[in-house]
Amino acid sequence: MANISTAGVDPTKMGVGRAIAVLTSGGDAQGMNAAVRATVRVGLYTGAKVFFVHEGYQGLVDGGDHIRPATWESVSMMLQLGGTVIGSARCKDFQTREGRLKAASNLVKLGVTNLCVIGGDGSLTGANIFRTEWSDLLKDLISKGKITKEEAKTSSHLNIVGMVGSIDNDFCGTDMTIGTDSALHRIIEVVDSITTTAQSVLLFCFGICSYIVTSALTHSHQRAFILEVMGRHCGYLALVTALACGADWVFIPEMPPDDGWEDHLCRRLTETRKAGSRLNVIIVAEGAINKAGKPITCDQLKDLVTKRLGYDTRATILGHVQRGGTPSAFDRVLGSRMGVEAVMALLEATPETPACVVSLSGNQAVRLPLMECVQVTKDVTVAMNEGRFDDAVKLRGRSFENNWNTYKLLAHVRPPETKSNINVAILNVGAPCAGMNAAVRAAVRIGIIQGHNMLAVHDGFEGLALEKIEPITWNIVGEWTGKGGSELGTKRVLPGKYMEEISLNIAKYNIHALVIIGGFEAFSGALEMVQGRGKYEELCIPMVIIPATVSNNLPGSDFSIGADTALNTITSTCDRIKQSAAGTKRRVFIIETMGGYCGYLATMAGLSAGADAAYIYEEKFGIRDLERNVEHLTEKMKTTVKRGLILRNENCSSNYTTDFIFNLYSEEGKGVFDCRKNVLGHMQQGGTPTPFDRNFATKMGAKAVLWLTEKLKECYRHGRIFANTPDSACVLGMRKRGLVLQPLAELKEETDFEHRIPKNQWWLKLRPIMKILAKYKISLDTSEHTLMEHVIIYFRRFS
Repeated sequence: MANISTAGVDPTKMGVGRAIAVLTSGGDAQGMNAAVRATVRVGLYTGAKVFFVHEGYQGLVDGGDHIRPATWESVSMMLQLGGTVIGSARCKDFQTREGRLKAASNLVKLGVTNLCVIGGDGSLTGANIFRTEWSDLLKDLISKGKITKEEAKTSSHLNIVGMVGSIDNDFCGTDMTIGTDSALHRIIEVVDSITTTAQSVLLFCFGICSYIVTSALTHSHQRAFILEVMGRHCGYLALVTALACGADWVFIPEMPPDDGWEDHLCRRLTETRKAGSRLNVIIVAEGAINKAGKPITCDQLKDLVTKRLGYDTRATILGHVQRGGTPSAFDRVLGSRMGVEAVMALLEATPETPACVVSLSGNQAVRLPLMECVQVTKDVTVAMNEGRFDDAVKLRGRSFENNWNTYKLLAHVRPPETKSNINVAILNVGAPCAGMNAAVRAAVRIGIIQGHNMLAVHDGFEGLALEKIEPITWNIVGEWTGKGGSELGTKRVLPGKYMEEISLNIAKYNIHALVIIGGFEAFSGALEMVQGRGKYEELCIPMVIIPATVSNNLPGSDFSIGADTALNTITSTCDRIKQSAAGTKRRVFIIETMGGYCGYLATMAGLSAGADAAYIYEEKFGIRDLERNVEHLTEKMKTTVKRGLILRNENCSSNYTTDFIFNLYSEEGKGVFDCRKNVLGHMQQGGTPTPFDRNFATKMGAKAVLWLTEKLKECYRHGRIFANTPDSACVLGMRKRGLVLQPLAELKEETDFEHRIPKNQWWLKLRPIMKILAKYKISLDTSEHTLMEHVIIYFRRFS
């Protein structure tokens, strides 16, 4: 995320004398409201005037009440709402020059020269046409007497910045579009309802019986399910759904199946049944085609499976349920980050700056030339029409290609007949979290595909010492992707006191490599194992640590498996808590989150739930800060917004406890607001993993074993494995724009072991955004800003 503004410029003065209009266009997507809210509030923070354009481009053409001033309060309570509160509409008028003349006149009259458009590639292309024509439109308006020369001079240039809102994730240049993650949440809820039995019972116990109304949704019957998800031109939703649920087959438009796929599909389903599975799942994108370009439909697949195999088959078309519901935490944070970056891009633009789109690359917000991205998006369609499907996948971007390659590895390969004679052991260490099982499943299956023997170690390092080791097979992990917690069992015990027993068992079971999935104890324990290599030669084997903890506190990775699930739990709980006061005036909620000494959950939940403050260990605070927060809330209660939300990380301060803060706010708020407190506790560790955690864990588990396989080849000497170099024990993590492996020895220097956190944490740069969006007057570090980048196209072919 770029810091706000350029060096030497007061960000609160950047927008003075300028006006910004924001509109949403095309199909609605969850998270658009977060982007609108951030655009409005950051625009106002910079001193600019901000206008809503209601009903998309139609409102821009019609003008009048469709273009209204936006205020701080007018975007309150928007974060948790699906769709777009300012409306979206298809507009044929704007596609004509006459319509664009009306739109230009409306903007000039209001002094708006900065337009923020949230929509798909069609909407953004329309914005670029508008910008390109702007000078000629002004000349026409002057000649027709619609505007004066002075007005034209004041509005001589139009700046355009786009944010992509589309559940299909079909815009090239960004890893994720606003709304995609929320759509995946809806899809996975349905898939889980279909594919689980034990979970259905658990959900029923919690009263969520709507998901299990039909008797057809359990493993009591042997059935095949075919689910059609959205994606007329892009198979992202189908592909990630297939990864997240371990589907037997996925059909996507970018990569049609080979001729004779019907026989291949039936053979695979038959083999799966023979292996003991009682359930088959096929995911199909609505735009799926065969090599000849003919559609592959749900009904066609149902007839095939029913007639050829005689299976009891059910077909479900999910439709617009994928657009509905409350936005996920990821989409709220993404929309907020994009909104901030969009305002900065608008205010920093010059007449020579091309129209840009704000995108997400890995974990970085980037600015890309709008029309370059639109061109690559069109290139995908051209490649598909010309039958260049490999090119189409590559043009979709690194994230899409990685998903496709991972799915092919996990779903389309039979275990090799020749074995590697390598034994790889997998263990979970630390507290359980959602997504651990998905990582284990991927690691086991990739290991088997590589020809390795896979061993499960129960109860972490303690189990490795106490010989709780057994083979784990392809089928055992078959349905683990959607299971929360840890099926292997996990403990916080470190290996130090068991080093003798662990070394003996590594030798006894002839273990050649270790996959350690867990939190800070996994990191610390692996360091102890590396330190033990000098005394115990058996420990000289490659090791890889996959970060998995709700606290997101491991060095070497921006994200840990499980953190997204915990964040969504906190966010949805905050929504419900705030909603509980809908009929009550002036109430402040104080909520304690997990995280140890790491303030990630509190900060990100603050962004996604719209908190007024989030107290964390990394950002020291005192009684004066608490006093300022109370005064801030007192002023807020004088507006139309009568609710406040305060988050506190569990270990942010030993003295300013949750009870202390609750009592202080209650005392100081007497006569103005009353307080309620909630300690969320272990509910943050539970639940089924989110689509992000399933997908992330699957790719991490796969990459970890592929890396170990290569490292084992390097370490093979004189008929045995011997690994004692620093790069033979690594943490696999997401850093900025990709997955990287870093030696434990290097990461040791980056770690605050007393407080179990990295010394530098990327998300701290997002805290000013949270404060700005909560209307705090703060100064910002303005020494960095995001520069325009270019889309690098490797596989475009020109005719």
